[in-house]
Amino acid sequence: MVQVVDAKEAEAMSAEDLFKKLESSAQGLTSAEAASRLQSVGPNELTVEKTSVWKMLFGYFWGPIPWMIEIAAVLSVINRDWMDFAIILALLIINAGIGFWQEYKASDALDALKAQLALKARVLRDGQWREVPARELVPGDVIRIRLGDVVPADTKLTDGEYLSIDQAALTGESLPVNKKPGEIAYSGSIAKQGEMVGVVSATAGQTFFAKTAKLVESAGAVSHFQKAVLHIGNFLIIIALVLCVLLVAVQLHRGDHFLDVLQFVLILAVASIPVAMPAVLSVTMALGALALSKHKAIVSRLQAIEEMAGIDILCSDKTGTLTQNKITLGEPVLYAAKDAQELILAGALASKEENNDAIDLAVIAGLADRSVLQRYKLESFTPFDPVSKRTEATVSTAGSAAPLVGKQGTPLPVPLDELAFSKGAPQVIFDLCGLGTAAREKAQADVLAYAKKGYRTLGVARKVAGQWSFLGILTLFDPPRVDSAETIAEAGKHGIAVKMVTGDNTAIAAEISSQLGMGTHIVPAGKFFQDGADMSHSSAQTAEAIEKAEGFAEVFPEHKYGIVKALQDRGHLVGMTGDGVNDAPALKQADVGIAVSGATDAARGAAALILTEPGLSVIIKAVEISRQIFERMMSYTIYRIAMTIDIMFFVVLSMLFFPVVDGALFYPLTAIMIILLALLDDIPIMTIAYDHTRIDPQPVRWNMPRVITVASALGALSVVQTFGLLWLGMDYFGLSKDPAHLQTMLFLQLVVAGHLLLFLTRTGKFFFQRPWPSWQLLGAIVATQVVAVLICAFGLHLMPSLPWKWIGLVWGYNIVWMIGLDIFKVGLYRLLDHTAKHHRPITEVMNRKLS
Repeated sequence: MVQVVDAKEAEAMSAEDLFKKLESSAQGLTSAEAASRLQSVGPNELTVEKTSVWKMLFGYFWGPIPWMIEIAAVLSVINRDWMDFAIILALLIINAGIGFWQEYKASDALDALKAQLALKARVLRDGQWREVPARELVPGDVIRIRLGDVVPADTKLTDGEYLSIDQAALTGESLPVNKKPGEIAYSGSIAKQGEMVGVVSATAGQTFFAKTAKLVESAGAVSHFQKAVLHIGNFLIIIALVLCVLLVAVQLHRGDHFLDVLQFVLILAVASIPVAMPAVLSVTMALGALALSKHKAIVSRLQAIEEMAGIDILCSDKTGTLTQNKITLGEPVLYAAKDAQELILAGALASKEENNDAIDLAVIAGLADRSVLQRYKLESFTPFDPVSKRTEATVSTAGSAAPLVGKQGTPLPVPLDELAFSKGAPQVIFDLCGLGTAAREKAQADVLAYAKKGYRTLGVARKVAGQWSFLGILTLFDPPRVDSAETIAEAGKHGIAVKMVTGDNTAIAAEISSQLGMGTHIVPAGKFFQDGADMSHSSAQTAEAIEKAEGFAEVFPEHKYGIVKALQDRGHLVGMTGDGVNDAPALKQADVGIAVSGATDAARGAAALILTEPGLSVIIKAVEISRQIFERMMSYTIYRIAMTIDIMFFVVLSMLFFPVVDGALFYPLTAIMIILLALLDDIPIMTIAYDHTRIDPQPVRWNMPRVITVASALGALSVVQTFGLLWLGMDYFGLSKDPAHLQTMLFLQLVVAGHLLLFLTRTGKFFFQRPWPSWQLLGAIVATQVVAVLICAFGLHLMPSLPWKWIGLVWGYNIVWMIGLDIFKVGLYRLLDHTAKHHRPITEVMNRKLS
């Protein structure tokens, strides 16, 4: 069977040893041998096991909340309550549809990765060069890589002088990498200059590129939103089931009819369990996604909005994210040149714009007036190569060209055939100019000083009358984005630590990090991860060291994934920004993956948030909007739990404690009242998505002990409140002999108390303090209350009507209770804050267990 050689192993081997191991030679393979190997190793393309669409869809109908909804739907059919059945079924389909669509879109990341691969390749078969589809390449094939080619497979370069490759999308390196014989050209990288021949060492799933795709396939963190909904759902379902079973047993023991009890319990369960909760929360997040789109941020995974509110670490790719991914001239170091523009002009004359070389373009862009180049005519040009390590241009001057001057300002005699310029590796230019010991030592010190700051350097020389003179040193770097420092500072104010993640060396990373105010404790990623190690699991010591680092350099794709996973294992919610193929696995694994403007399709497919304009400032806006949305979801969740406790406990306990009223079994609410109560409660609650909320200055996340404590306390007091009105109705209003009017009064009590409770749960402060409710929420509640009052006042064939004075007394009773509950709520929040502050470890342990 044909051997496949890993990229690192192939690079360590000599060309002869690799040919021997691959059972090939410099003359390539025969067509028959290539066909045989293709049968053995398979085509050179990414293969992905896709989950069946039907299996994916079915998964959204499986789980505690779907089970309860499905049982309720079945019981509705048994009792022939077709309206209930239609409403329940619609909720079930909406909930499943939203989740299914989000998961279905996730496969886009892998499709984009496949699109990155080369389509054609030039291969030596049967002793002749031919072009074949890249998918037909096999290990041992000899291929030629030229300018503009996408490297079709991991290839050990064996012959040729020079090849410059852009592998930024794979490794994050901001500049093209110069390759020489014996080195590996990675699959998916792009040839920018030169031409070389090499032997294919690995194809398809064995390439360095394919490891990224495998990580994308396996990556993905479970949403904290999904966990929270599951915990809340389970909590409410258990309460509902226990109380329903108790009620059925007691009522049957009292001789009530089975179908009557079953119908009542069914309607009570549907009204009480959080059937609509996933839909309400999804709509809230969908409206948040719409708001983010106005700020040029597209949400591709709804749960990311909730996760964004809680991120406390943002891992940011350097190249193209914190920096401009555009090589720029830094401060020049002058020697023989009289000023910076003279030095840059000399460098520009030793460049050729049509070669589209990143360094040449950066030098030319540094000219204050590019028209000065028109004064010179290029006679000959020698491009950079890895042997000479410099470029050289011979030029002639037009009559309008300014005369060249020496150090003393006197014109120099310049024969046209002897005017030349060169730029290249500083050591080579030093030798070319024959620098003396003192001058060389000074120049070397300058080069070393800039290298420590992460700058690349070029020496520039000019030949006049056959004599080369050293003009100075040009420095090159990838400058930070204009808004990066401000964004990082704003992130700090919002409680988010930003850690740089880059494929560049430590010196470059430390310099950029220092300029942006991010700290300079930059650690090479190789220190944390050994070759071949499982990146999904890190030791406690490694994870702690990763947590303490302020940034990471010399990072490979699997390292980024491992860094995110380690930080998540330490209890952090992690955001990850990026733009290249190399970022895709970490973007998908992160709680919030953010693809910046100009990102590759692979990065966009893996990300949860896609920025469509340059810069990172929109991330801070996204955090603020997300924290507002989180507050809305939190207030609804507390409200929903409290209302479930109020309705379920009151109905069940009142039937247990008041079994008979006026000689008949007592039902505190009729079936139609419960249905109306559910509609009047849940329909206006959708407007909570528009509510005004505060922006928390620190990351927020689901604290389930706190949520359940507050909701349960408010729910328990609401039960007492409702029992209080029941007592007033029976003893003060004399309704113990009139259960029908008593039911109407209790119905109005639950509608009024429910919506007044929402005004309390929407804020941790007193309800009358800012931020005040939005007009949409206030309007919906007022409209709902008007409908409820009219139904109770006129009956409308739904229930007996109540006198207006009784309606007014119910409202007055609830307003008094609202004030009391609000005082209790504020005191409870202060107590919980005080407890959390002084017993944080206990609180964190409880929270981890629940979330």
